[in-house]
Amino acid sequence: MAADPHRSIAALFSIERPKLIASLMRITRDVGMAEEFAQDAFEAALADWPGKGIPEKPGAWLMLTAKRKALDAHRRKQVAATKYDELGRELRETEETPPDFDSALDDDIGDDLLRLIFTACHPALSQEARVALTLRLLGGLTTHEIARAFIVPEPTIAQRIVRAKKTLSERKVAYEVPHGEELSERLATVLEVIYLIFNEGYAATSGENWMRPELCEEALRLGRVLAELAKDEPEVHGLVALMELQMSRFKARTDAKGEAILLLDQNRARWDRLLITRGLAAIARAHEACAKPSRLPGSYLLQAELAACHARANTPGETDWAKIVGIYGALGALMPSPVIDLNRAVALGMLMGPQAGLEIVDGLANEPSLKHYYLLPAVRGDLLAKLGRKEEARAEFERAAAMTQNERERAVMLRRALLALS
Repeated sequence: MAADPHRSIAALFSIERPKLIASLMRITRDVGMAEEFAQDAFEAALADWPGKGIPEKPGAWLMLTAKRKALDAHRRKQVAATKYDELGRELRETEETPPDFDSALDDDIGDDLLRLIFTACHPALSQEARVALTLRLLGGLTTHEIARAFIVPEPTIAQRIVRAKKTLSERKVAYEVPHGEELSERLATVLEVIYLIFNEGYAATSGENWMRPELCEEALRLGRVLAELAKDEPEVHGLVALMELQMSRFKARTDAKGEAILLLDQNRARWDRLLITRGLAAIARAHEACAKPSRLPGSYLLQAELAACHARANTPGETDWAKIVGIYGALGALMPSPVIDLNRAVALGMLMGPQAGLEIVDGLANEPSLKHYYLLPAVRGDLLAKLGRKEEARAEFERAAAMTQNERERAVMLRRALLALS
């Protein structure tokens, strides 16, 4: 047992917790009950393990204990309702489990985890609720940690989670992996939630920190789990590839003071080569999945291909901007968006000169969805600066600084406003 047994137990529980909840969900059909019994097992471990030592199979010990806690609750309530029949039957069987817990872990735990992911990301819930519930059930983050990560009051996060559980219960949401067209629709929702979590960590929308690595790490962990459970879905691998490649730049994205460093100014020697290798391998798996049956690359795979163009270039000058422009064209055809058009303008400016990019950006000036998007004036300022239109560039960077809610991004924009005049 380590010097701090409680910390060791907490670390083990954080790993096993999603599996516990997933398995308990299958027999309780209630996310609140499943989470409660998993927590009961953790508290039992805290009481038992410091004195006796961590068992040889801690996950099985926790699983069996959680099921027995559920059985105790079932007996106390003496409920004969049909909804508890399956719970009672399965839990009674656990009483005969031998002390070594060999049969405590279910063989279909992977299926249970997949069901839990689809349940937490059910479209019956609001986007905010899906994110909070996913981080709570599958990430094991506390309401305080989720609230701190998103800079939202803790009671707000707690209410979202409680309401999400209530909604799932009241609507009797099936604890299952959907099939056919519904699978594609629901999978898109799951991937959207994971990517939302990642993006909030990669470029925080507000607050003093530009990045929140813990959110990116959690999103990538969830993506990797999903990729193992849904191996034939190319967009799952595409999203994992995108996150791997984006995270490879983490160490180079800020200086010693925490100030942001933009992509083309980063020291590429600091990029994580292992993450790049993993990302490129995930792209290859995505293309393999596309080939059987034949499917066109989806948005996450295309975005991963964009990130790969940067990852393969040892210097900014080696970047294949022609390929990037082409990928943005394919991405825009797949999911038309002014943001994609703006990014394509940046790439076109790098390929054909700033005036070519500026013409596209000026065409987006009155786009309603970009009215409060700070990157529109930021990109325009960059293109104007390259054209030598210094005063106009300074004004655009200052406008961008006023629009962003993130302190680090604001500092970058103000710094660029000063540099524009030099």
